[in-house]
Amino acid sequence: MVELFERSAAAKGQAPLLDFMGRHYSYAETLDGANRVACGLAQMGYGPGDRIGLFLPNVPHYVAAYYGILKLGATVVNFSPLYTPAELAHQVEDSGTRLLFTLSARALLPTALKVLEDSALERLVVGSVAGALPATKSILYRLFKRKDEAPRPADPRITAFSQLIANKGACPTPKIDAANDVALIQYTGGTTGTPKGAMLTHQNLAANARQVEGIDPHTEADDRILGVLPFFHVFANTCVLNRTVVNGGTIVMLPRFDAGQALDAITRTRTTSLPGVPTMYQALLDHPKIAKTDFSSLRVCISGGAPLPAELAKRFQSVTGARLIEGYGLSESSGVLTANPYEGENRAGTIGQPIPGTELRLVDKGDPSQPAPAGEPGEIVANGPQIMRGYWRRPDADAEVFVDDAEGRRWLRTGDVGTIDADGYVRIVDRLKDMITVSGFKVFPSQLEALLYKHPAVKECLVIGMPDPYRGEQPRAFVTLNDSELADGATLREWLNPQLGRHERVDQVVIRDSLPKTMIGKLSRKDLVTEVMAEG
Repeated sequence: MVELFERSAAAKGQAPLLDFMGRHYSYAETLDGANRVACGLAQMGYGPGDRIGLFLPNVPHYVAAYYGILKLGATVVNFSPLYTPAELAHQVEDSGTRLLFTLSARALLPTALKVLEDSALERLVVGSVAGALPATKSILYRLFKRKDEAPRPADPRITAFSQLIANKGACPTPKIDAANDVALIQYTGGTTGTPKGAMLTHQNLAANARQVEGIDPHTEADDRILGVLPFFHVFANTCVLNRTVVNGGTIVMLPRFDAGQALDAITRTRTTSLPGVPTMYQALLDHPKIAKTDFSSLRVCISGGAPLPAELAKRFQSVTGARLIEGYGLSESSGVLTANPYEGENRAGTIGQPIPGTELRLVDKGDPSQPAPAGEPGEIVANGPQIMRGYWRRPDADAEVFVDDAEGRRWLRTGDVGTIDADGYVRIVDRLKDMITVSGFKVFPSQLEALLYKHPAVKECLVIGMPDPYRGEQPRAFVTLNDSELADGATLREWLNPQLGRHERVDQVVIRDSLPKTMIGKLSRKDLVTEVMAEG
């Protein structure tokens, strides 16, 4: 990872790597910042193998700290800025994180301070958003956003980011074993729902960045990618940050997703690519600025993180004229396993074909040591250079998620059930853990959701299994509605059920104002189940 970054910095020099709210940071400037971070951390006594956390939104500090930690030979641990103190403390303790980078923002610093007091965390490095903005915006931020800033206590365990990088950036750095040294611990629910740290080596991340770059037929053209997906998530870490560094492009970085700001940035910078999750594309469609936004510069939009409803894809492409393709991956695979082609056939309803160097096959849903029966869906397993080394300190989980074939090759179980057609296009049927069992029959929620999305009133939907004393479980649908549509649950139920088999039919369609979403904005079935069960 360090070699890839330094190679691009040498080639691109003063070309912009980051466009943060209009302020440009060149490749040379960003490399200098990373060198200073590495030296500052070394002066504090940190080095190879140490776990150092990033509790940051999308800000320039993230990029300098990320590559600086890697250059030090240490391991990055990503933490969501939306974590509660308890969630952050748990993962800090589990990973053995010694130092945490954050910002002096009220949404972040108080949480980090509490974890500093209540865990084994040793130090904080605290940056300021105002210092990363263009001069005019920085002044305005200090004048009008002061209420958003939290005071930094006078504590010897707390260091200002500016103080950390107050060095010449010239210090010895260790040789990195790309195949074995862990570059990133990425926490994930995995296939069992229990948070675990996926250990991604330098080779895993570098390979996946090159694989993603390799499927882009326009790597020599202008490259400006909109960075609104959070960098702490593996999707953005590979597809926005690492891939763009490898290609020598520019990241148009926003601290968080705001539909209006994203549309403004597309117009201002003539963005060429836009990765996002389905709910993000829905939010862009819902925003009044979309009618005035010029999308002609966009070569491709890439949807991942959750299934892309066909109706949403059609509408987005119709309104914007942009090409929207769907891909697929996991934290355990460094981010990406498959994608539809940027040019050529975008096969609707599929997650595309395996990216270069990646193999997929289907195994029996009940016995992953056996191939799936011919012509039937099976659990998707994957092999490739981007597959994680394993879970952090969880050999028990490794034993469950990896399966060896007859040749002794190790395959990652994805937990997703799917089919692979003759052209290599992969179609997800559902997740093993999401299947609903009705009187012994398996019901796939995604199939019911796909039908619901065909109704013009339905904006978002999730189907879950509810306990039933006679049948074991009963499907129930939860939906939100488009603003202009009027419908009630009974009407939607009567529309849906005649299209389903008897065991698939829902007992209710529940209208809600909103559905729970994960930290990157995708619909969360797990959180919906928790909410519904709590309601009784």
